[in-house]
Amino acid sequence: MKTSIRSTKFTMGIVLFLVIILLLSISSGFYLNKLSRKTNAILKENHYSVVYARDMSEDLVNINQEIVNWVLTNKNLNSSLINTELNLFNKSLQLEKNNITEVGEDKLASGIEKGFKEYRNSVVQFIKFPKQDTFALSLQKKFGNLNHLLMLLSQMNGKAIEVKTDDAKISAKKATIQMTFIGSLCFLIAYGFTFSFSSYFNDRFYQLYNGIKEISSSNYSERLHFEGKDEFYEISLVFNEMAEKLNDIKLKKDLTLQVDSEREQSFNDIHELKGILFRLKNIEEQATDLISRLENKK
Repeated sequence: MKTSIRSTKFTMGIVLFLVIILLLSISSGFYLNKLSRKTNAILKENHYSVVYARDMSEDLVNINQEIVNWVLTNKNLNSSLINTELNLFNKSLQLEKNNITEVGEDKLASGIEKGFKEYRNSVVQFIKFPKQDTFALSLQKKFGNLNHLLMLLSQMNGKAIEVKTDDAKISAKKATIQMTFIGSLCFLIAYGFTFSFSSYFNDRFYQLYNGIKEISSSNYSERLHFEGKDEFYEISLVFNEMAEKLNDIKLKKDLTLQVDSEREQSFNDIHELKGILFRLKNIEEQATDLISRLENKK
């Protein structure tokens, strides 16, 4: 069964290059997705917790600042501001409780929740009876303890961000090395196939070129020998058949020329023999005449 270069070599080349492109695309997508998951984890798991801790700390500071201003200036307490800040604190606290990711973070969040409840109850009590100075000092102590827990929460997640960032950097470095290896391997495979592919055609075109040169130089004994069953093999069959016919024509022509040469040589020999006979006849006549004259003299 005849095979075709178009259906074998070209198809293999296209499929190989498509496979290489697909492999590189899948590999790059895999490593990019892996790095994306790591960076998203840093953002979702730890950065948000740092933001929640910062927001709760700001809310707590605003509440404490309002209480301190009242103690120092005896101005009326802005209970609306305090209630708003308490609600914001509680909202951030609930978000943090739903974003527990690190070891010990759940206990720390529970401690913050417990401290916040005590602090909130004390603040509500203080708003009702603001004249109790000793109660204000107790609020400062609870504020300090709760703020300290918030600092620990922020530090815990900040440290986790550093660790996960370093891990992401290591993963990025490994991904770069692995992608470089895969890319180099794919390049070598593509280069090897391209070299083999071009060598296949270069060799056959070179043989075909030399064959045509030999034929044009009247060397009709030249033959092409291509392996396989593709178009080049068919070309070699046609070329060899043409060379065989040209060689037969040359042999016939040489034979004809030889026969013509022999005929011409025979014609020349006959002509020369006729000349010799003519000269011999003249000599015979001259001899006869000479003998007659000698006899007459006697």
